[in-house]
Amino acid sequence: MDMPLNTTLTRTETRWARWAAPAAGAWSLGYGALGLWWSRGGPGFPFGEGDVPDARAESLLGSATAAGTAPVIAVLGAAGALLALLLALVRPRGALRAAVLAPAWAAAFTLAALVPDGRVLLALAYAPIALIGAPWGWPDVDYFEVALPWPVLNMLVCLAGGVLWGAAALAFQRRTRGACEGCGRVEGRAARWASPASAERWGRRAAYVAFAVPLSYAAVRWAWALGVPLLISEREVEELHRSGLVWGGAALATMAVLGGILSLGLTQRWGEIWPRWVVGLAGRRVPPAFPVGFASLVTAVLASAGAMMVRITDWGDPAAWLVNPMAYWPLWAVALGVATLGYHLRRRGGCRRCGSPRETVPARETRPPAGSGDVGRDGGRVPER
Repeated sequence: MDMPLNTTLTRTETRWARWAAPAAGAWSLGYGALGLWWSRGGPGFPFGEGDVPDARAESLLGSATAAGTAPVIAVLGAAGALLALLLALVRPRGALRAAVLAPAWAAAFTLAALVPDGRVLLALAYAPIALIGAPWGWPDVDYFEVALPWPVLNMLVCLAGGVLWGAAALAFQRRTRGACEGCGRVEGRAARWASPASAERWGRRAAYVAFAVPLSYAAVRWAWALGVPLLISEREVEELHRSGLVWGGAALATMAVLGGILSLGLTQRWGEIWPRWVVGLAGRRVPPAFPVGFASLVTAVLASAGAMMVRITDWGDPAAWLVNPMAYWPLWAVALGVATLGYHLRRRGGCRRCGSPRETVPARETRPPAGSGDVGRDGGRVPER
């Protein structure tokens, strides 16, 4: 039986606000313990001297050493555990609230966007390629050895920590401003920009940007695959073809375009109702948590790749970034994040915790185009919003 569109926020969906701070504190304690282990000579230090040599120049911690950095990690881990305790137990006001909230958001941003680099994006993008090509032995490399060595796995651990700290900071921010921890609404104070109608407008623009940015990257990679020396010399194109790397780049470009197309789902009707070509789900409601969760993960991964490009790009030389499609990855990350937020605000239901009703975009009774998939299981048309 299909769930109705006017659903309410369940208790499971609000439970995260209670466990977010303890989970972030536990993560900090665990990672701080790793820092202590590395500082005492334990193996496995994943930054700088322990990282892959060819990738150190692109890492924020590319010059780190176990002797100098591991003790700092241990201290920050202990401090993070104490901060998480404050987030869970206190409700400060004014300057004290800001003094607690600012380092929590800083920890989330640092762990999710600054410590990881572009290798996390490559690992995520190449995963389906390696899975599809595995039965035919392509690509002829060990995916886990090349794309997921320990330094990259460590980045994923840090990314998870950033997500936990972001959740802890958000729950604390809502709680201390008198907002509902589950939905973020404040009784009697409805922000106009967060209304479904407003979110539909700015979310749609952001989704189009998130669709357009990867097209330039894909065009360059596909041009190389076709032998066109776009932005590089003919000799470099020939070397890419000899090594076979050009086809990996073309596959990665294809994944980028598919990701851009999926970004449009955040503002199109097929992002709310499964279209007809989705066997077994056609006509059913798309659970909002699915696209929001997946798009949020991709946003975080893109943010780390975008931060890397900010670090390594010579912004003083227009020729170094105006025609470099990867220089626009920060814009891609921001656009996808904004589109995801717009989708969430547009589709969030009423809240059982605070009693806020579900807001809807005023309906425009139109006849959907043939094949759009906007047909319920009972054959009735779903009005376009």
